[in-house]
Amino acid sequence: MTVEAKICGLTTAETLDAAIEGGARLVGFNTYPPSPRYVTSNEVLKALGARVPKGVIRVGLFVDADDAQIDERLATGAIDLLQLHGKETPERVAAIRARTGKPVMKAINVAEASDVERGITTYAAVADRLMFDAAEGTLPGGNAKAFDWTFLSGRKVPLPWLLAGGLRPDNVAEAARVTGAPVVDVSSGVESSRGVKSVELIRAFLDRVKVL
Repeated sequence: MTVEAKICGLTTAETLDAAIEGGARLVGFNTYPPSPRYVTSNEVLKALGARVPKGVIRVGLFVDADDAQIDERLATGAIDLLQLHGKETPERVAAIRARTGKPVMKAINVAEASDVERGITTYAAVADRLMFDAAEGTLPGGNAKAFDWTFLSGRKVPLPWLLAGGLRPDNVAEAARVTGAPVVDVSSGVESSRGVKSVELIRAFLDRVKVL
């Protein structure tokens, strides 16, 4: 099975280009102000989005955002897929999807095995994709924490899905093997310091994914 990769929390042209050139199928832009990976302005977001070739999905990460915040970012034309990484209810997810006309990915925080099934049951009918991420940390994501990957071993997920949380170049192969993840997502695992992406680590991560 071919494994694809998403590089999230990109804020510069250099690191975005490295992700695209390395073969990332999805690239993520963070719109959550408390995050060190926050894209500070709509002008920056628009410029970054314009660098992405067709065929690479541009993901906007939102955390419990209201309609005005979402609309403002979508107006840049730089977002193809909405990643909802907060405490959005199934009703809110469905409403965002219907109102914007954009596909939606819901992040599921996983601390114990039951969280996986609960997330699938709760959101499978209203989202286009699911992401399983570690529940630990001060931010909704990008905390360099992993959950027990065996929670996903052999589990059937009825939607396209991503594995996130604590992935790095040196452990992504094992994570994909244990979970069977079709797509792996990384943010902090390709940073030289918190919020600062490393071109070298992005390349190393994507090189590992290519051989899976």
